[in-house]
Amino acid sequence: MVIALERFCINRKIAPNLSLENFFRLVKRCGLNKVELRNDMSGGKVADNLSNEQLNALTAEFGIEIVTINALGMFNLLEDQAALLKNAETLLVQAKAIHSKAVVMCPHCNASDRRSESQKREDTQAALRLLAPLFKQYGIEGYVEPLGFGISSLRSSLLAQAIIRDSGARYKIVLDTFHHYLSDVAQPEFDAQIRVEQIGLVHLSGVEDPLIKGALSDEERIMLSDKDRLASVAQVRNLERLGYRGIYAFEPFSSQLTTWAEGDIEREIHHSIALLQG
Repeated sequence: MVIALERFCINRKIAPNLSLENFFRLVKRCGLNKVELRNDMSGGKVADNLSNEQLNALTAEFGIEIVTINALGMFNLLEDQAALLKNAETLLVQAKAIHSKAVVMCPHCNASDRRSESQKREDTQAALRLLAPLFKQYGIEGYVEPLGFGISSLRSSLLAQAIIRDSGARYKIVLDTFHHYLSDVAQPEFDAQIRVEQIGLVHLSGVEDPLIKGALSDEERIMLSDKDRLASVAQVRNLERLGYRGIYAFEPFSSQLTTWAEGDIEREIHHSIALLQG
């Protein structure tokens, strides 16, 4: 399996201690040019303390393409629609200003959510319809990312795909190998129903920790390895077999990433790519 390097992307979560400039420099050293930026880093801002103009100057200097801003959280919680619309517009304004192609949308994920499954589905569909005019206005794509945790209000890629279809709006999904593993969707069902053209992005990580499946969290997410319980390499091979030709973004989450030096990050990126190309 050979995947062109231009199809790989690095999520900023892999480098929590690096400035944006150093992060871009590292990505370039790895022979890559695509990144995902986040609004949940330590500073709480997509561009840290840089202006949009300063960020654009850096992306031009290093030849970096911003694939997404990650993320509009709790997008399918409709208790305060005005706040939801305001948060969405804030991200969309910045996405347009920094030439990001898309904004990732994550569902409400909390044990306190007492809505029925049917209500969660109805609210998710209603939220997608509510937000669609804003995404169209700014010319930014919306990528819906189901989270496979048991407490999530939107757990599977197939459910997300169906709700997007029923909403009548033009969203795509983020398929995350960690969350796909947790969602327990049967492989034959997935292969028969997934529409790879509806996948905007694939998130990759790996898990070696022996915790029971239901206890796994973002803390256990590292990079790919031969011991990966998620079988992310096999998931990628299957997606390629089904015809996916989009972008793969490495998105580890473990707190151990704070101890990684730049050399560690580069080594892990190269190793994960080598596993996928093998």
